[in-house]
Amino acid sequence: MPHSSANHRLPSVERGARPPLRVGVILAHHFTLSAFAVFIDHLRLAADEGDRSRPLHVQWSIMSSRAESVPASCGVLLEPTSALLSPDLLDYVVVIGGILHAGPQIDETTMRYLREVGATAVPLIGICTGSFILCRAGLMKGRRSCVSWYHYQDFLEAFPSYEVIADRLFLADGPRITCAGGAGTAALATHLIEQHLGRAVAQKASQVLLFDRPRSGSDSQPHPPLSETVAEPRVRRALLLMEQNLARPIAVAAVAAELGLSARQLERLCRQHVGMGPASLYRQLRMRYANWLIENTDRSVTDIANEAGFADCAHFSRQFKDTYGLSPSTRRLQPQRRIDGDAARARVFE
Repeated sequence: MPHSSANHRLPSVERGARPPLRVGVILAHHFTLSAFAVFIDHLRLAADEGDRSRPLHVQWSIMSSRAESVPASCGVLLEPTSALLSPDLLDYVVVIGGILHAGPQIDETTMRYLREVGATAVPLIGICTGSFILCRAGLMKGRRSCVSWYHYQDFLEAFPSYEVIADRLFLADGPRITCAGGAGTAALATHLIEQHLGRAVAQKASQVLLFDRPRSGSDSQPHPPLSETVAEPRVRRALLLMEQNLARPIAVAAVAAELGLSARQLERLCRQHVGMGPASLYRQLRMRYANWLIENTDRSVTDIANEAGFADCAHFSRQFKDTYGLSPSTRRLQPQRRIDGDAARARVFE
């Protein structure tokens, strides 16, 4: 197994001291570039004073079993900076996943390396679909994984005997940390920096990158759509169109026309597969989005009404109370009730 050699060492440290945080990153083929960039930039800003980017307090290596570029999902190619480093040189090994159905994400040599790391005390981190890679390596048995709501159903189908959550940004379960990706990557990077270098350093990285506030792993993921929970493809596409046009609702007839259906055909399909007509379904989706905003943001009720497609705040408040039995302002005072995909679907389709 290729480990660090004379030509593949961690970067030198100017002051001769061992850095407090050493991270090795493995990129899956067709990895998510944004997750990688957000994670590494947090480490870069934490590693030095100002924006000088010297690896003084943090070291990071982009590891690969092969001396060749790794393609991101957007087509950008990234050159690795080292071979697969010995686990005793690292504090964390991070796997950044990406597209699931574009061939193998990592090669067998890398898979064996991950299992070797898993047998040590070095924590393994799966970001985005990196959790899928850890599961395929047999490294998540008896542990929970955190994935994006977008990949929740994919995970259930691929690993039916594994426990998975999609209602938070990241999750630490012993020496395994899994992260939903996206903005959750920033929350995870901030958490690691704070653990090793302190809150002030973590805040500095967040502030330079213009993240408004540090977020914890238990913070909820952004509002998940329901289109992925419906099996009938035409109804799923109708839901997706509605969910993409919550702030500016489009006519049900226009939704039907986009699918090559008549309004009557769409009405029949929606009632058959979700138990309500498309107009009622659209309204419920907007209410669900408004409720999520009330529970998870500090935005004003007027702002939320506009975001959910209501020009009249008083009308929005009446509709909201009809749906949830409480006014928006009263709802905000209630304890938050985070809901996973199944519970959300039940609430809207009840």
